[in-house]
Amino acid sequence: MNSKREKGSSIVRVLEILEAIAKADRPMSPTDLAYELDIPKATAHRLVQTLEAEGYVQTNLRGNLMVADRLNRLSMGALQNNHFKTERRILLENLAATTGETCGISLPDGTEMIYYDRVQANWPLQVYLPIGSRVPMYCTSGGKLYLSQMPSAQLKRMIPKVELVQRARQTITDHNQLLEELELTRKRGIALDNEEFIDGMVACSVPIKLNGRMLASLFCHAPVIRQSIEDMEAMAPKLLETAAEIENLLVAAQ
Repeated sequence: MNSKREKGSSIVRVLEILEAIAKADRPMSPTDLAYELDIPKATAHRLVQTLEAEGYVQTNLRGNLMVADRLNRLSMGALQNNHFKTERRILLENLAATTGETCGISLPDGTEMIYYDRVQANWPLQVYLPIGSRVPMYCTSGGKLYLSQMPSAQLKRMIPKVELVQRARQTITDHNQLLEELELTRKRGIALDNEEFIDGMVACSVPIKLNGRMLASLFCHAPVIRQSIEDMEAMAPKLLETAAEIENLLVAAQ
């Protein structure tokens, strides 16, 4: 019986550690976890080492903990359950029908955004980025939106270390200019991609939040032959409305 209780306690502690890391607004140390969850430091370190070895968490350069690929895949799998997926797809299809352009959801993963879901526009000419595509943060609307949520001090430390590769004719390759763009994005609450990732493509993204934190971005993109960057910005209210409906689904699924 003691063995069963200890095993059950360890499982609960592991789940609590994963939940704490996923919800934290900053990377946590094993000591932080031990204090917050009221567990022995040695136990916190041991369980964290196991989670890191199994690919659920990873440490940054300061030795603090972050979500790793395996936990990201677990989260994405949970979001793909049939009930949530059906309702989410209906919302995306309605949004694509209203805007007349491709709409979708992207998730942050390290220094990239992953195309998690999308509904393609019904046009002969369209930009095709399949589900699962990985795109850089610094030159995409969803990525810039995610970066803009970070504290200014953190961005000022981080952005100068990012290699800004010229992806398209209007990619921002100056670090100071990118910092200014991210501050503007923070103030406006939406992000724009004005031919910064792909020549001839413009995009707009708004945040999907859960418990006050940005979980994903809801985007719409289109070729410039049909939509200008001003047109994309004008779609923001409809995007925000749909994002709020998706957030309600997430809250209901908790």
